[in-house]
Amino acid sequence: MDYKTLDSITVIDIEALGIAPQVAEELHGLLTEIIRSYGNGTPETWRHISKRVLSPDLPFSFHQMMYYGCYKHYGPDPPAWIPDPENAVFTNVGQLLERRGKEFMGSNYRDPLSSFSSFQEFSVSNPEVYWRTVLDEMHITFSKPPKCILQMNGSPESQSPSPGGQWLPGAVFNPAKDCLSLNENRSLDDMAIIWRDEGCDNLPVKRLTVGELRTEVWLIAHALNSIGFEKGTAIAIDMPMNVNSVIIYLAIVLAGHVVVSIADSFAAREISTRLNISKAKAIFTQDLIIRGDKSIALYSRVVDAQSPLAIVIPTKSTGFSMKLRDGDISWHAFLERVKELKGVEFAAVEQSAESFTNILFSSGTTGEPKAIPWTLVTPLKAAADAWCHMDIHKGDVVAWPTNLGWMMGPWVVYASLLNSASLALYNGSPLGSGFVQFVQDAKITMLGLTPSIVRSWKSTNCTSGYDWSSIRCFSSTGEASTVDEYLWLMGRAGYKPIIEICGGTEIGGGFVAGSLLQPQALSAFSTPGMGCSLFILGNDGFPIPQNMPGIGELALGPFLFGASSTLLNADHYEVYFKGMPCWNRMVLRRHGDVFERSSRGYYRAHGRADDTMNLGGIKVSSVEIERICNTVDDSILETAAIGVPPHGGGPEQLVIAIVFKNPSETSLDLNKLKLSFNSSLQKNLNPLFRVHRVVPYPSLPRTATNKVMRRILRQQLAVEHRTKL
Repeated sequence: MDYKTLDSITVIDIEALGIAPQVAEELHGLLTEIIRSYGNGTPETWRHISKRVLSPDLPFSFHQMMYYGCYKHYGPDPPAWIPDPENAVFTNVGQLLERRGKEFMGSNYRDPLSSFSSFQEFSVSNPEVYWRTVLDEMHITFSKPPKCILQMNGSPESQSPSPGGQWLPGAVFNPAKDCLSLNENRSLDDMAIIWRDEGCDNLPVKRLTVGELRTEVWLIAHALNSIGFEKGTAIAIDMPMNVNSVIIYLAIVLAGHVVVSIADSFAAREISTRLNISKAKAIFTQDLIIRGDKSIALYSRVVDAQSPLAIVIPTKSTGFSMKLRDGDISWHAFLERVKELKGVEFAAVEQSAESFTNILFSSGTTGEPKAIPWTLVTPLKAAADAWCHMDIHKGDVVAWPTNLGWMMGPWVVYASLLNSASLALYNGSPLGSGFVQFVQDAKITMLGLTPSIVRSWKSTNCTSGYDWSSIRCFSSTGEASTVDEYLWLMGRAGYKPIIEICGGTEIGGGFVAGSLLQPQALSAFSTPGMGCSLFILGNDGFPIPQNMPGIGELALGPFLFGASSTLLNADHYEVYFKGMPCWNRMVLRRHGDVFERSSRGYYRAHGRADDTMNLGGIKVSSVEIERICNTVDDSILETAAIGVPPHGGGPEQLVIAIVFKNPSETSLDLNKLKLSFNSSLQKNLNPLFRVHRVVPYPSLPRTATNKVMRRILRQQLAVEHRTKL
């Protein structure tokens, strides 16, 4: 749509959007006053419009008229939010820079806003000072402090599994202990977890203080000890992310064991794969998942996966829906064995920094998921991201609808609790008004999302009538967002900023993000992550100059605090470093996304460069999908699964390219075949996956070594989609 400039908008234009004449007059008067004071199309004009003119009850079409009218002639990356200098000095980073900015940057330091980019560069060039400072700011404690922050692994060009070196060598600590510890920012009576169960939306939110959380975590850690697990035992969690699963997670870590993260949406085969790779000795699960009137069997899937010992939580007060296997333990019996220890402090098992604390899984370009161990350092990276980029601190209430099976589950636990904030959990679907009301009632201050959630809210308008004024900022990750959807989201909370962040399971957080000390453009990142250096590779495979605009495959500097240094079922060097170019004698780390750096210094993601796609925030390999689709019908010779970004941006859509055994096959209904693909994928891989389109091909493009060239198919399908519009 071609929008008018602000000074061309009339009262009649505003009325045409369904706004009452008197209200339209008032809005136009405010708009005229702002234009007179700040100009017709400047960021300052937009800042005043977003705060003084726009409100959630006005039609979104009016919000669009104001935004696009203001920035009609601005060019790329118009800021949707601008930091206020007075508020910036009260952020975590702002306060630190006000105290120590000159110490860090010398006479070049001016103020938190104008010096933030220099501070980010300082964090890369001075890891010893930066990370020691941030760990102190977050009150991280060590029973044995590290010898240094970063110890190099010989030559930066060496073929060690992690050319970047070892972080916090010699340190001994336990991140769960610091999630529960008292310090100058946290007392026993502070709120640690705030939650609500779906269906109880008209009841007060439930609350667990720090003191109560400690008691619950200690009891489960004692119960784990009573079973006799050796230190470092892998113990899985396959549950929704609710108060019980978070307490269990912290107890496993506190007791010195390793959490195996399994998403509660996985089919039995996927559960079994992850249990086998991790060599888990036990699994925590619950009987059923209740969503509205539906009961989804969970324990039975764990049984079908032939899991080891299961500790099972009943979902209904009437007991279990099926008889427990011989050897499995009910939740009641598990806790009963140590009931006399309730309230007795559990002495945290502290280990060296390189010890594993969590095994998560991310699909690579083979059929088997990569098993990525988080060390004890990785939780500190998660918390530091939140401390710096989302400004999480005491008094905040942090929510991010996710699951412990994905990295954002553990991330948000550490991001909130290690920063003395409260973790907010809604035990139910985030797509409806129940979750929206929970945001209001729990007074959430930092709300993390994926774009698909926002898309659902916008389509149903389920946020209407709820007060989100407590929100200080949003955050978003998992998939590409779109400008209009995130403009709509900002408008629901008085135009609070959206901090986009992109990272990976193997990084434990973000490598590129936004900041409350920089203007934020919609669907864009304003800065490399703290301590991270980014490189965009040119057509020759080598980095273009770091401050130049360009587009290409993204590579990362090897010195990433908390990033993976090993894989359980793959060669870490081969996956992340082999064949990568060097820069200043450092071999760069492969990431695999295509990124663009704009002329104004913002970053945008353009999807995967390899054959791994991102569906609804879940990374999955083409091979995993094709393995299932190839068996759906006897007429199929082969398939290729392609993630195609829609025109105008947004998350990738799954397209199945299909070759029939009989090239002249025309009798098969492609829509019927699409339904069959969906059914099989949802049953055998993930119930969240959907096929957008099925496209027949006489043959698939291949390399000289007979590998399918999915990138060529992706380009063809994207062009075809644009042509049809």
